[in-house]
Amino acid sequence: MTVQDVGVLAIGAGPANLALAVAIEESGARELAADTLVLEQHADVKWQRGTLMPWARSQVSFLKDLVTLRDPTSRFSFLSFLHDHGRLDEFVNLGTFHPYRWEMSDYLQWVASSLERVSVRYNAAAQRIEPVRGADGVITGWSVTLANGDVVRCRDLVVGGGRDPHVPAVFEGLPAEKVLHSSRYLDRIGAVPKDRPLHAVVVGGAQSAAEIFYALHSDLPDSRVTMVVRSIGLQNYQTSKFVNEAFFPSYVDEFYDTPEEVRAQILDEMRFANYAGLAPPFLDELYTMLYQQKVLGPRRSSVRSMTEVVAARADGDEIVLDLRDRRTGKVDPVRCDLVVLGTGYDQRMPAMARDLADRLGLDDIAVSRQYRVDIGDAAWGALYLQGVNEKTHGMSDSLISVLAHRSQDIVNDLLARRGAAELRSA
Repeated sequence: MTVQDVGVLAIGAGPANLALAVAIEESGARELAADTLVLEQHADVKWQRGTLMPWARSQVSFLKDLVTLRDPTSRFSFLSFLHDHGRLDEFVNLGTFHPYRWEMSDYLQWVASSLERVSVRYNAAAQRIEPVRGADGVITGWSVTLANGDVVRCRDLVVGGGRDPHVPAVFEGLPAEKVLHSSRYLDRIGAVPKDRPLHAVVVGGAQSAAEIFYALHSDLPDSRVTMVVRSIGLQNYQTSKFVNEAFFPSYVDEFYDTPEEVRAQILDEMRFANYAGLAPPFLDELYTMLYQQKVLGPRRSSVRSMTEVVAARADGDEIVLDLRDRRTGKVDPVRCDLVVLGTGYDQRMPAMARDLADRLGLDDIAVSRQYRVDIGDAAWGALYLQGVNEKTHGMSDSLISVLAHRSQDIVNDLLARRGAAELRSA
């Protein structure tokens, strides 16, 4: 077991914490950058590693990368990545603002490898986090125990690992090799036999579910695929430019200052701008695939709209789903060999944050405009949360749209707190 001390520790080398790492490195605070560590539980950086299908695209413009909206001249931009890899001309010739997802993922790894002062430690899964208190009970920092037993201690902690996958209660306890969440799709699909006809069921009606539904046709070429959707049918993302202004970094201030009940209404009205819809070009591609099957055959696919899963159970090597038609109330059992849950992510605070709140004795997690958890003004060590503050900072908080500006907000807060501490000790 080793013990390491740093000033700032960021858990998760995803877009949020990599944007923060770049902002720290470019802040001019060289000592802070050299005293910052990012932990990544895997051996490399991958963006949405479970759904990196070769044809899948980002739904967000490449201009909303880790830095461009904060500093268009930064050497860490997506365009700099393309130039460094000698394919800027070809990308421009594609004529798109929406790169392939694997290319955005490669960009993130390039950023992590290009950092000069901030360090990234791989194969480092945070297992337990404990607040460290002084003799007066005031929090002075944090102690993070890794899966291998090593300990990293820090003054300021940033949790940016994203939300936990949402597995509806009806699927809990079923065999993991038969029921998997979309976030694990590419990790697990290789173990599913491809040489015999199977029946795969995808549950969900948004982008991730639709991508899995599409991918299964090539990954299991001899199988039938059914998609179970609660709504009347698959729908486009809301693409109004007026609504999309709610994803501007400048909108965060407006949303944060809005009364809580109004914020909840806004989030509900914006569901189809992110969570509940599909990218229009991809929706057209899906419909075309189903049309071709209907005309030319074979009809391998079906979409069961207005349908919900009311029970699920294992029966031998099969999973039996009880599907209820919401129009008639009729329930019928459907047997399948594989279930993929495109059911999104738990909208509660992540388990890691909830566990920390329990250890801190907090009944509720309140986050400042600068993404700092309220643990008392006297605390020396701060806790920041990234990517899980939609209720206070708007729907864009879970997306890459505000990464560049959010990271600057956190850096400004880190530096301001350090400056105030130096004045107090002078």
